Amino acid sequence: MGPFGWLKSRVRFGIKLGLGPLRELLRALDRPERCAPALLVAGTNGKGSVVALLDAGLRAGGLRVGRYTSPHLVRPEQRITVDGQPVSTRGLARALGRVRAVSEDLVARGVLPSAPTYFEALTAAAWLVFRDARVDVQVLEVGLGGRLDATNLCDPLVSAIVSLGLDHTEHLGPTLRHVAREKAGVMRRGRPVVVGALPAEAAAVVAARARSVGATRIDAAAEVHLRPLPPRPRRGVPPALWPPRVAATTPVARHAGVQALPGPHQLANLKVALRVLECARDAGLRFDLGRAVAGFADARWPGRLDWLPGRPPLLLDGAHNADGARALAAALAPLRSHVLLFGAMADKELEAIAAALFAPAREVVLVKAPGARAASPAQIARRAGPHATRAHRARSLRAALAAAAALARPGEPVVVAGSLYLVGAVLAHRAGVHQGAGESSGSTIARNSVPRTS
Repeated sequence: MGPFGWLKSRVRFGIKLGLGPLRELLRALDRPERCAPALLVAGTNGKGSVVALLDAGLRAGGLRVGRYTSPHLVRPEQRITVDGQPVSTRGLARALGRVRAVSEDLVARGVLPSAPTYFEALTAAAWLVFRDARVDVQVLEVGLGGRLDATNLCDPLVSAIVSLGLDHTEHLGPTLRHVAREKAGVMRRGRPVVVGALPAEAAAVVAARARSVGATRIDAAAEVHLRPLPPRPRRGVPPALWPPRVAATTPVARHAGVQALPGPHQLANLKVALRVLECARDAGLRFDLGRAVAGFADARWPGRLDWLPGRPPLLLDGAHNADGARALAAALAPLRSHVLLFGAMADKELEAIAAALFAPAREVVLVKAPGARAASPAQIARRAGPHATRAHRARSLRAALAAAAALARPGEPVVVAGSLYLVGAVLAHRAGVHQGAGESSGSTIARNSVPRTS
């Protein structure tokens, strides 16, 4: 079995309680997580967008950047980039081979109870890639939660909590307080943690945890003030989806002509990314701040308000929870009409997501997204209730794409939403390639690891 076959075999092991085994594996690999200063970004929504901005900005500021995100859209190589380029298949295979060999030796000697999970193996492999590439800084997206996520084994120079909402409640707990407590685990004593606009209940938990840990809490939502500027046009993209541009004032600087990722909700993510950059510079990371902020304009985050020209044009967005669905609906509001192609995981808030996305669509096509956790069209329709009365049901992705294309009027986009796994499948179908292995969860949190009482 080759390295990628071995990686795929780890999917069935799902999630695992605790970070101890991965810590042992990293120790045996000579601590690759310490290869460079780290920026660690957590949050319910927006954390990947902040990572994309930081990656593009720090590269423009003169640094060699390693970026780690999850999940991938088509192939696992997409999760690990160096200087904006995905790791080569050979490079990832080499790193996975090292992770496999060391972990199997540790299991044989009784040091580890089992080989790493899919997410643990990829996280360790990412750190090996970054060490071999001699990156200047690593920008890491937390997979799930924070406290027990594999990425939290780094020692972040700056941490961030972009947003907080109810998602993955089966792992993180049933209330905002539980979710906030898990994500607050990315803080470090004496280090800054940049927070975005959080619900009051969650903000109180994060603030209390920061005081307890001794972290310096930076409130980006309150500290960064934005003034709108005319956006720069993007050829072939509707004006409603042009990335917003602003003049930004922070406690330490004024930045002119700062460009966010597409969508009005991205301005909140921009505030967090700006303050993370400033805090990282103040903490000793050496780069050109002005060029880094200007470099946000080069950021791309595939599968999030991602416009693909064609007949019909496609607009791809994960929108996998209620907050994400409402953000997508707000971004779609200026469009005259669209057809929605929707699929989602069964453990999501399907009624709330449907309430935000189904009514604005002229037509809705339901399909089962890839993965064992995905809801069938019938399940989606049943749980969406009256929101799905007009919805069409498709038996396959190919049939769903054909139905959506047939329903779309000339020039009218088909919006693909509800799951990044569905977005990835559409991208793979469009490119005519097979998807890489995916995992059922991006965390080492086990269900019984989160107390259910406040």
